[in-house]
Amino acid sequence: MTRTAEAALFICLSTGLLAACSGDRLQVDTLRVPAGFDIEIFVADVPGARSLALGEAGTVFVSTRGQGVVYAITGGRVVTLAEGMNMPNGIAFRDGDLFVAEVDKIWRFRDIEARLENPPDPELVSDAFPSDRHHGWKFIAFAPDGRLAVPIGAPCNICDIDGYARITLLDIETGEIEVFAHGVRNTVGFDFHPETGELWFTDNGRDWLGDDLPPDELNHAPHAGMHFGYPFCHGRAIQDPDFPGRSCNEFTPPVQELGPHVAALGMRFYTGSMFPEQYRGQIFIAEHGSWNRTTKIGYRVTMVTVEDGRAVSYQPFIEGWLRPGGSAWGRPADVMVMPDGSLLVSDDHAGAVYRVTWRDR
Repeated sequence: MTRTAEAALFICLSTGLLAACSGDRLQVDTLRVPAGFDIEIFVADVPGARSLALGEAGTVFVSTRGQGVVYAITGGRVVTLAEGMNMPNGIAFRDGDLFVAEVDKIWRFRDIEARLENPPDPELVSDAFPSDRHHGWKFIAFAPDGRLAVPIGAPCNICDIDGYARITLLDIETGEIEVFAHGVRNTVGFDFHPETGELWFTDNGRDWLGDDLPPDELNHAPHAGMHFGYPFCHGRAIQDPDFPGRSCNEFTPPVQELGPHVAALGMRFYTGSMFPEQYRGQIFIAEHGSWNRTTKIGYRVTMVTVEDGRAVSYQPFIEGWLRPGGSAWGRPADVMVMPDGSLLVSDDHAGAVYRVTWRDR
């Protein structure tokens, strides 16, 4: 794709004829949302679309993983900001600058929204992270105190290696790193509660314990120093057969067990006002979908309802990427609330970003 997408894409965006422009590749009419909601294509040509970040001027930044590309969506155009990067899955925006996480480095693109057509060379923020590519791609987000949350995934399916399976907080000015949470196998999505500022995150469970074990997790870390069980314990009380001898009572259990192997990735609190009251303040999760389960599950966006810091329900919000026969035409990877209260959903398999709105206003 060229630096600026073809004029045809702009016509699709500006006329609302996105479904027709994208052809059969994007089967948006098969997606199911609750009554009163609509889902449409926001952008139809963003190959490998993964994490989402929002700029101060309304630019939507989109990362990729395997493609090594970072995009910007602005004014009906898709602009390529960077190419040839090492799994740039993590992106975050703060004070006019875009931060991009490679496997072992964090980069900063200064004053990016004023320089979309001629992006600046990135500045190195930190190269203090391991170079392992197994679970090495990162999701990043800024904590309320201004530090950047950066996970370090386990470099394996199941192992106990010092320096991994954790979430860190990086001071972007000094480079100082604090280990915030332990026992986190592979989180590729987290958010800070809009009122308490506390960290909530998804975590992908280990493989090869069967189709139904263990569950993926939604976790809550109100303070530093907590341990969430990996590799010794999974879910609320599943002891790992390869690492026996530790009680699950020693660790912090998830607030919600998610489906087994659903590959829960991006999650955000809904902070908008467009959706009805029962959706406000709740958690939306992009479930990328299972890869080695006999019967595939996931491939959807779910919602976890939270009351007083506790998860009280877990249910589908968008389904339909997984066909009845077991093949999938799309895989949601991240979600993001827009200033108008609509919800964006990225899809790295179909190479698109969708927009969910509430029509009964």
